[in-house]
Amino acid sequence: MAIDVEFAKMNGLGNAIIVADMRGRADRFTAEAARALHHDPATAFDQIMAIHDAEADGTDAFVRIYNNDGSEAGACGNGMRCVVQALAAETGKAVFTLQTIAGLLNAQEHEDGSISVDMGRPRLRWDQIPLEEEFADTTGIELQIGPIDAPVLHTPSVVNMGNPHAVFWVQNDVWSHDLARFGPLLENHPIFPEKANITVARVIDPEHIVMRTWERGVGLTQACGSAACATLVSAARKELTGRAATVTVPGGDLHIEWRADDHVIMTGPAEWEFAGRLDPATGQWQRTIEGDNDNAGAETA
Repeated sequence: MAIDVEFAKMNGLGNAIIVADMRGRADRFTAEAARALHHDPATAFDQIMAIHDAEADGTDAFVRIYNNDGSEAGACGNGMRCVVQALAAETGKAVFTLQTIAGLLNAQEHEDGSISVDMGRPRLRWDQIPLEEEFADTTGIELQIGPIDAPVLHTPSVVNMGNPHAVFWVQNDVWSHDLARFGPLLENHPIFPEKANITVARVIDPEHIVMRTWERGVGLTQACGSAACATLVSAARKELTGRAATVTVPGGDLHIEWRADDHVIMTGPAEWEFAGRLDPATGQWQRTIEGDNDNAGAETA
């Protein structure tokens, strides 16, 4: 296979993203290619956002999302902002409708450079998340880490925002919890048949939440947009906040609003780092020298 897919290395609040242009092609990324790209420090990523030709009328593209272990994800809000920035720079448009395996997303780039993504409606019923057993109230399910009489984390809120999420509420600093240790155990807990993203969150006041996330199939990240949305929805359901708040992740701030029409809107930045070309079958890649459109003189990884 040729190294002929153009890509941009980007980030959304430190959430490392590869945006790859797969339009006009029938192939897809292999898990081997994803793992190879992540293994290289220069292209290490949290998600690959692969832009394919539109499949549904009225949409601009179909976006497939890959975690760095090669598995496919249903949603990535920070990655979608990077996609929108890349498409806006290419087309001059500001408003897009994008399709993913989780459904349709509407997005807009604003004049100040910030990008809003409509992450859709949260799914709140136990079998929509999904959970392995029925819980009537998903604002807090029976799950804990640590001794029964003194658990370290317990009673998470659960919600699906394109991916399954569990949000553990804490009163102290979110950095005081060893999420690198607990995250893998909770991600793979039998209660989550499709695994889950694990978040530790603290409500500072009704308009401000601080959180950290262990992402399913990825690990600790600087930002997780769908987790920020899941956290705001869960906080509002528990009446800890209103339906809009600033959500601070390790990489910075996102503004999340759960609108009256049940859609969750995430607004934040995206940042371009460098461009290159890659092979979606093997993960081999070349860095494109700025101003060199024919790839002569590209650096080979």
